[in-house]
Amino acid sequence: MRILHTSDWHLGRSFHRVSLHEAQAAFLDHLVATVRDQDVDVVLVAGDVYDRAVPPLAAVELFDDALHRLAAAGVPTVMISGNHDSARRLGVGAGLIGRAGIHLRTDPARCATPVVIPDAHGDVAFYGLPYLEPALVKDVFKTERAGHEAVLTAAMDRVRADLAERPDATRSVVLAHAFVAGGEPSDSERDITVGGVAAVPAGVFDGVDYVALGHLHGCQTVAERVRYSGSPLAYSFSETSHRKTMWLIDLDATGAVAAERIDCPVPRPLARLRGRLDTLLDDPALERHAHSWVEATLTDPVRPADPMARLVERFPHTLSLVLEPDRAPEDPHTSYAQRLRGRDDQSIAEDFVAHVRGGYGTDEHERTVLRSAFDHVRVDDTVHEVNR
Repeated sequence: MRILHTSDWHLGRSFHRVSLHEAQAAFLDHLVATVRDQDVDVVLVAGDVYDRAVPPLAAVELFDDALHRLAAAGVPTVMISGNHDSARRLGVGAGLIGRAGIHLRTDPARCATPVVIPDAHGDVAFYGLPYLEPALVKDVFKTERAGHEAVLTAAMDRVRADLAERPDATRSVVLAHAFVAGGEPSDSERDITVGGVAAVPAGVFDGVDYVALGHLHGCQTVAERVRYSGSPLAYSFSETSHRKTMWLIDLDATGAVAAERIDCPVPRPLARLRGRLDTLLDDPALERHAHSWVEATLTDPVRPADPMARLVERFPHTLSLVLEPDRAPEDPHTSYAQRLRGRDDQSIAEDFVAHVRGGYGTDEHERTVLRSAFDHVRVDDTVHEVNR
C-alpha cells in the first residue's frame, strides 16, 4: 500500500503578516497532483489542518476544495485534529464525509476504531489519535496522571488491544499529533508542555507498522517506523534550513516500510542575515538573497538611522528586523529581551522569585506550584479558544 503522509497544513496562517493563502493553495494543488502521479492509495494528515480553532473563511474554502478533489480522485484520506484545530468543529459531519472516503478522527474516545482499507495483501488498519490534551482527556482514558505520556500510552493500549483481535496479517498505521522524544522542534510550534514535560518516548507507539506524526514542523525520522512529515511551508525563520517535504511510504505485505521524501513547492526562500547594517548593504555575497524573505539581525553598537527602510532598498522582502548590539552578556546596556531569549516561562518566573527575595531561590514545592499555574493558564486558553 502506498501512503502519502502529510501534516501541519496550518491553513489560514500568515508569515510575518504576509498572507500565505496562495502558497497554501499551491501546496494543495501539488498534493493532489502527487496523489495522481505517484499512484497513492491513502493520504494521511496528522493534525493541525487549520492554524486556529476558528479559521478564516478563505482557509475553510481551501480545505473544502482539497477534500472534494481527493474524493473525486477516489483516494481515501485519513486525518486527525491537532492542537491548533478545534476537534469539535473539524469533526462536524464526519460520518457523512466518511461516505466519500474522507475519514476525520477527532474524538479521543474512538481512537481504537480504525479505518480499515484493504489492498492485494489484506487489510491495513489506520488508527487516528487526535491531539490529546492531558487535562481534558485523562478521564476518557482513566489515567491517574494528567501527562502526555500517560494519555498516549492509554490510547495506544486500546489500539493494541483492538489490533490483537484482528487477523494476524492485518498491518497497522497510527496517526498521532504529539512531541516525541528525539524530534527537533522549531519556533513556530505552540508549546504543549505539561508539568514541565512536552516530549513522550517513541516506545509509546511500539507494536504498529508505521506511525505518522504531526506537530513538529521539520520533516524527520525519529525511528524507521516513526516519522514526522513536517509542515509543507515554513512558518518561522527558525525553519530556514528545513527542506519542506511529504513522506511517500510503501507498506509491503509483511508491514516493512520504504520511505521517500517528496518536495513541496517553495513560495520564496528564507534568509537569516546577521551583521552591521553597512556590511549587509554592501556585501556582494548577499546578492543571492535579494528575492528572499529576510530576517536581519543588526549588531551595530548604536542603532543605525532608518535601518528597515535602508534594508528594504536592497532586500525588498525584509520581514523582520532584530537589534542585537555587540555587547558582553554582563553589559548593563544588554536589553531585557536579549537576556530572556531562549528561556521558558518557568525559568524566568523562578529567577524573578529569586530576584525579589534577594537571591533566595525556589524550593521544589514552589516550583511545582509555578508549573501547575502555567499548565492551568495554557489549558484554560486552549479551552477558551476551542469553545468560543
